[in-house]
This record gives sequence, structure tokens and C-alpha cells, in this order.
Amino acid sequence: MISPFATERGFHRLLTAAGQAPSVLNTQPWRLEAVRGEFAELLADPDRRLRVSDPRGRSLHVSCGAALFNLRLAVRTAGHRPLVWLLPNTVEEPLLLAAVRVSPFHPAPARARELYDRIGLRRTNREPFSERRVPEHVLADLRRAAAREGAGLAVLDRPVAADLLEHVAIADDELARDGGYQAELRAWTMSGNRRDGLPSYVRGPRCADDPAPVRDFGAHSEREPVHFESRPQLAVLTTAGDGPLDWLRAGQALQRLLLTATVHGISASFLNQPLDLRDMRRRSDPHHRRGHVQMIMRLGYGPAVPRAPRRPAAELVATAPARIREDCAV
Repeated sequence: MISPFATERGFHRLLTAAGQAPSVLNTQPWRLEAVRGEFAELLADPDRRLRVSDPRGRSLHVSCGAALFNLRLAVRTAGHRPLVWLLPNTVEEPLLLAAVRVSPFHPAPARARELYDRIGLRRTNREPFSERRVPEHVLADLRRAAAREGAGLAVLDRPVAADLLEHVAIADDELARDGGYQAELRAWTMSGNRRDGLPSYVRGPRCADDPAPVRDFGAHSEREPVHFESRPQLAVLTTAGDGPLDWLRAGQALQRLLLTATVHGISASFLNQPLDLRDMRRRSDPHHRRGHVQMIMRLGYGPAVPRAPRRPAAELVATAPARIREDCAV
């Protein structure tokens, strides 16, 4: 079969899949380049890095990892097996995050097709969820999804979740007083202020009572406070380390589990304020028994929500292709 990198139609399909991945503040900080029709490069887009809230580049790497997973799924469902290596040339090409080649024809397994079909259906859902609990067999499937990408998913019991929500609320209050953080937040989420000209994307409601503070995108003076579920189900995504390779793996694990959640009809949103605060202080996550926390998630059964706007596929093509040195092995 012809490589999906070798034709305009095939590469456009990959661009479209990668472009629908979740990203911090919907920045979509990635670009792709097909090199000689033989392999693809995933590059960070420095113009979309959050200078204030993400000085280490952790969130950027997680976002790009999610796009990489979608790219892998698109390759797999095109009848090939993706061969991926991460950070192949960090010294000479620091923006080059991953390279993907393809093996000869390999029929896609049913699970890969099932996840690929959910790429366009996955949403970040900041609305209140129902009080219905996510069953254990679904949580077990989400844990397996994270584990397949080298990450862990810890679902928190009620006391630990309550403590974490306190930390989220404290971090949210501190970030609310940080002028630079708030300016960056507004620049990427408020209507008319986005540098790419996209309209403001899906805004989360204000939280009327404490238990689940949700990041408040955009202006809400015209909206009434909304009450969230009384016992939010929280989970944390962890990795063994806390460096660029781990962040890329976390992004791939995140997208695999989010698509798996979509298969089960489960919604997710994020409560990453403590992680933003940690990154802004340029601190590594202290080592925990279960690993380093990369994402804090709220899981449940939520209402249908609109899709966040996406950059046109043509804008995702890298204008200056990064090159992979011959000594970088697959």
C-alpha cells in the first residue's frame, strides 16, 4: 500500500486527525511535515507556547503527545503500523518532538478503528455532570488505556478527592491574582483576542458551590452560577518521570484514555490549576509512589457540548521541515 505520507489526500487525513487532539487552552501548538513522502515529523509550534503558565513546556509536550496519538491512529486505520521515535535530535532540532515511519501493510484491529471513529466526537466538557457514578469496569478500561502508553491512572477515593479539590481552589485563587496569567488566559480564550483569529471556544460555567471548581474560560457576567455534582469523580494521570519524554507519553496516554472514555459515553474536564502553579514556579513534581502527576481530570456523565474550533489543516503544515539525522534509529 502507498504510504499515507506520500499523497496529498493521505497526509491531509493525518493532519485532520492530529488537529482534533485536545490541547492546553486550545492552543493546538503543533505542526506536521511529510518528509520525502517517507515519514512525518511532529514539531512544536513556538508561537503557541504559553510563556507565562507553561515555562517548562510541559503542557505543550502533553498537548503534542495527544496529537501524536491521533496521528498514530490515522496511520493505523490507513492499513499501516506506525513506527515512532520521540525527541530524535534534541540538540540540533529542539522543536522536533517525534518522527513517524510506517511498516508494510497491517490491517487495523477493531479497537483502533473504534478509537479513530471517536476522534471527532471527543469533547472537553466543563458543564455539570450527573450524580451517576462511573462504573468500575469502565474505570478499569481507562486504567488499561493509560497503561498501554506507559502512564498510570489513579482514580481518587472521596477523602483524597476532597483534599485535591481544596488544593485546586487554593491554586485557582492564587492564579486569579496573577496579572500575567490572567492576561495570557484571556488572550487565548476571549472572543476577538485570540492571536489566530478563531472565535472564543467552549466556555465553562461558573461554579456556584465549592466542590468542583472548573477553569472559567471567557467572560461570564451575563451567566448565572451553575451547581456541579456533589461528589465529583477525580483521577490523576501519572508518569514515572517528569521530563519531555514523559510529557509526550502522558499526552499519548491522555488521548487514548479520553477516546476510550468517549467509547463508554464518559465526559471529562480538567482541573490543572495546581499543575499550572507548579510549572510557573519552575518546580518539578515531587516523586510520588504512583508517579508524577501530569493531568488532573474530572470524569462523569455530562450533557452534549459543542466542539471547540480547530485550525484549518493547511495551517498545521510546517513551513520549514526539520530533518532527522541518519544516525537516528527507528
